[in-house]
Amino acid sequence: MAHMSGHMYMTSLRTAKLGDQQKADVVVEAAKAAMAPYQDYHKALADGYQIFLPDIPQPQYHFTKYEDGREAWSHFDPLKPTSLLYRKTAGGGYKLIGAMYTDRVDAPEDELDNRIPLSIARWHQHINFCKAPTGHRAEYFGPQAKFGLLGSITTKEACEAAGGEFHPHLFGWMVHVYPYETDSKRIWSTDDDGEGHDNMDHSVMPGMKMN
Repeated sequence: MAHMSGHMYMTSLRTAKLGDQQKADVVVEAAKAAMAPYQDYHKALADGYQIFLPDIPQPQYHFTKYEDGREAWSHFDPLKPTSLLYRKTAGGGYKLIGAMYTDRVDAPEDELDNRIPLSIARWHQHINFCKAPTGHRAEYFGPQAKFGLLGSITTKEACEAAGGEFHPHLFGWMVHVYPYETDSKRIWSTDDDGEGHDNMDHSVMPGMKMN
């Protein structure tokens, strides 16, 4: 995740406690149940899921139900993932591969651990986002990017000095799960693997349409 240096915070893996694996397995089965009606992405759209930045090429697309995301701030229901994760197919459709759970940005890590054990899954946040000033949108991109989730700017002071608008966090806590995988490490993968499991990164949309 070198491309996200300074813009990503991940929970550390904790020592496993008795029952952690079983608790995580319950979430995996709930994710499968939640995903089952949405193999056809048209059903997800009909049920209120919205594609996040559909016009920008991405390894995977987040179909998000924002009301479930708001509910997740105070209550964890593994049958209601905030987002469904789809990979675009050659024919222009979408194949369902996973789900994303969320929590509010200021949730303590013990709360995350209670939802999905931190000995099994690593939650993440996108941090230190500098919104580019007018006329500097091109500087979200490329090897010399200054702004956004690919940018060299990672502090409020540097952002303000460059005329930008600093946001210490984007969104809240997130964790991806791929319940159709058989290997536990791939179910809770945190590595980009070339198969559409681009697990933490919204780096394909570094400006987040913040015009």
